[in-house]
Amino acid sequence: MPFEFQKLEIEKVILVKPKIFGDNRGFFMETYEKLEFAQHGIDVEFNQDNHSKSKAHVLRGLHYQKPPHEQAKLMRCLQGQIYDVAVDIRKESKTFGRWVIVELSEENKNMLYIPKGFAHGFVVMSKDAQIVYKVSGKYSPEHECGIIWNDKTLNIDWKIKFEPILSDKDKNWKGLCI
Repeated sequence: MPFEFQKLEIEKVILVKPKIFGDNRGFFMETYEKLEFAQHGIDVEFNQDNHSKSKAHVLRGLHYQKPPHEQAKLMRCLQGQIYDVAVDIRKESKTFGRWVIVELSEENKNMLYIPKGFAHGFVVMSKDAQIVYKVSGKYSPEHECGIIWNDKTLNIDWKIKFEPILSDKDKNWKGLCI
């Protein structure tokens, strides 16, 4: 089995640890296998791959899309190091308003599965970072939404000791409504 699937504190958010096959030439790893992922609770049709690069201290998020255009994501850091955050915004959920944070890096090669119904963001902890991620559903600007990164209700521990670099859009999100 080329993957280890670790369930996190919030139901359906899954840390995926790939098996790395390395030798003196480098390494090989699988990053996705539909049937195996489905057997471990990630039965999603991904229809788009995205790639972003950000410099040190950039914080992107917290982003989500409103129904009926929610998106699931499978996040991976190709280069550098990030802290990746998923916030449960499913109002009917017993973990509504709770969040998880994991380190994704080129060293650990881990991936984070974030299901529909979650806000998502990450902060770059290295000189820069390149992120690739799969998404389900199509991006819809009319359904795009977000939560301000330092929302007092959520009280996310981003593990940072610096003022993050934000886009104008990310500076103006409101807080989570509970």
